Amino acid sequence: MDGGDVAGVVRAMSRLFARPAPAHYPWILIGLLWMVSFLNSADRAILNAVKPLLRDAFAITDVQLGVVDTVFFWTYAVCAFLFGRIGDSVRRRNMVLFGLLFWSMATGFMPIATGFAMLLGMRTLVAVGESTYYPTATALISSWHRPAMRSRALAIHQTAVFAGGGIGSWAAGALADAHGWSMPFIVFALLGGGVFGVLMFTLRDDAPALAAVAAADAPRQEPLRIILRTPAALLLCGVFCLATAASSAVLNWCNTYAHDVLGLNLADSALVGPVMITTAGFGSVLVGGWLSDRLAKRRVTGRVTVLALGLGLAALFLLPFPWAGSVVMVGGLLFATSFGKGLFDGCIYAAMHDVVPDSARATAAGLMTMLGFLGAGVSTVALPAIATHTGLAAGFAMMAGLYALAVLALLGGRGAIARAIQGMNERTDRG
Repeated sequence: MDGGDVAGVVRAMSRLFARPAPAHYPWILIGLLWMVSFLNSADRAILNAVKPLLRDAFAITDVQLGVVDTVFFWTYAVCAFLFGRIGDSVRRRNMVLFGLLFWSMATGFMPIATGFAMLLGMRTLVAVGESTYYPTATALISSWHRPAMRSRALAIHQTAVFAGGGIGSWAAGALADAHGWSMPFIVFALLGGGVFGVLMFTLRDDAPALAAVAAADAPRQEPLRIILRTPAALLLCGVFCLATAASSAVLNWCNTYAHDVLGLNLADSALVGPVMITTAGFGSVLVGGWLSDRLAKRRVTGRVTVLALGLGLAALFLLPFPWAGSVVMVGGLLFATSFGKGLFDGCIYAAMHDVVPDSARATAAGLMTMLGFLGAGVSTVALPAIATHTGLAAGFAMMAGLYALAVLALLGGRGAIARAIQGMNERTDRG
């Protein structure tokens, strides 16, 4: 493509985005970002599906694989905060496109790894790319959807995380069983390139409400300062940290548990573990979004009720794990605990966006994600270390304690969240 062709494409895109968005574009946006979120989660799940093959191919231990996960989470954590802050200062469309292209290329290069050090380095690049997406994408969705529908819109988008994790893990396991551990990385990288081509001509960030919001926020305040002055936002960040630490530890090691303890192959291990987890989450995140919007209309802390209920259920069904000795029992408990976590996932971003203005939402989501993935990094490497003494099943049960702490924090912080939401409502009324 020469310079004239590039200029022609640029002019065509300029004319396309100069037109007003159709009335139903907010839901078109959900469909577009659903594809991106699916790949974001699926690419992340590949490593979990092929861990037993990597362990043999590179002669590394479970603890070393835990280190790879931890470095991924911590890199993702720090970069999510940085890119979230940038997402409040640049066109959010461009941030999504850049991130998708970057992490797809990094995923495609994973097969060049020849040992533990290269595996660690390549996985770190994937983390950098994937960290650009979620803070900015959720802020973009909230800018197009009013509060009355916000939880449902974000919940539909969130189902892609579960679909990507489940389908991606199963597909990666099947591809790896048939063609070796490198094949799933190549296949999903090519899918990312295809979705990037679609988004180039369809993704836009000119929500009609943004101009009014910008005027209401003038003079513009530093987003991080807004968040640090909002106790409710900090509380939700802490809750997200605890919940993500617990769920990530279980998700990242349930494949290995099914393979090593239950004696299943990689594809069947994914069906018992990640597919069971993500199937439950896919449905319950929609329930959580719908229920959250309904309760939020009745009382200002309606979303808090759903958050606490979900994490309480997640804790309850992790506790019996040491007594689950069959495929059916293991799959059932993973399904049930994930159903509870899905209720939480269905409204946590909407809850955060209720307490901070649009100009700080990507930063808030980035900070929340950073703390969550820092916690996930600790729990993911701690779980196999604990398991050397107690076994993985007992380690899974211990994660229920993190969920319980998060529930107590939510119940104790209801007043702070209510005050923050009331303040945002008053601000909106004045705007």
